[in-house]
Amino acid sequence: MSLKHFGQAALLVAVMASCGKNRVEVTQNGLKYQIHEQEDENSRKGKVGDVLTLHLTLMNSKDSVLRDTHKEGAPFQMLLQVPPFKGSFEEGLTMLGKGDSATFYVSADSLFTRNMQPMPPGVTKGSDIGIAVKILNIQSEDEFKKAQAADFDKQKVTDDKAITAYLAKNNLTGKAQKTTNGVYVVTTQPGAGAMPTAGDDISVNYTGKLMNGKVFDSNLTNPQAGGKPFQLKVGVGMVIPGWEEGIMKMRKGEKATLYIPSGLAYGPRGNPTIPANSVLIFDIDLLDVQKGKPGQMMPPQMPQQQPGR
Repeated sequence: MSLKHFGQAALLVAVMASCGKNRVEVTQNGLKYQIHEQEDENSRKGKVGDVLTLHLTLMNSKDSVLRDTHKEGAPFQMLLQVPPFKGSFEEGLTMLGKGDSATFYVSADSLFTRNMQPMPPGVTKGSDIGIAVKILNIQSEDEFKKAQAADFDKQKVTDDKAITAYLAKNNLTGKAQKTTNGVYVVTTQPGAGAMPTAGDDISVNYTGKLMNGKVFDSNLTNPQAGGKPFQLKVGVGMVIPGWEEGIMKMRKGEKATLYIPSGLAYGPRGNPTIPANSVLIFDIDLLDVQKGKPGQMMPPQMPQQQPGR
């Protein structure tokens, strides 16, 4: 075979291989899928009980993006469970290893209706949802917990250095009280009233900021709050742990600023307005403390607006 013909044949083989890699295939259970990248067919694949870290993009039948974790600041993490229905994308995830990517086409009716969820805007009955995934890591639950604990300890040191540097820069070092778990409390106006304990009902005004000064929430300006004080029962997990730990160091009538490490806030997940691993700063005005009755620790109803939830 001439070099010219050999080159043409090689090109044809490459094109055919490329087409085969992205060809839509169907499993025995009816899951339609496309494999885009598969680094090693013999690599460790996800199995039921593993924790998967992945990026995913959800698309409707018109390729409009419904969700994209690439834009959320952190990948998606999930415990791989037994496929809840035939053709679910959990089945497809067991075909992928670390570094692999694919798109799965799942019946919208099965995905939403069987989970008793309404169809989101742009999704029609009888259509498929495209779920494009890129596997970043596969861990057993034990491996995940050990890695999470190591990351937490490392981030805790990083956050503490950031907070102490911020306090020193703003001449607040001598005014800050550090709690057991690393929340720094700087009193700006002393109070003489009661200190809240777990189970008490409190009323506060608050403003939450990032360390760069950007305000991300305040009951004073949030339309949902209508400028009214935020009320909650402390010590029952209604807000982020750093909030409760800091507020329980305050007295009624006190104003203080809380410097909360990310591990006691939103951690590595962040949220749409707060980047992952962000130290948070809250200006708190503790307006009222109503002592809870013994045995009444759980709130009767979760409030509509919950800072840190």
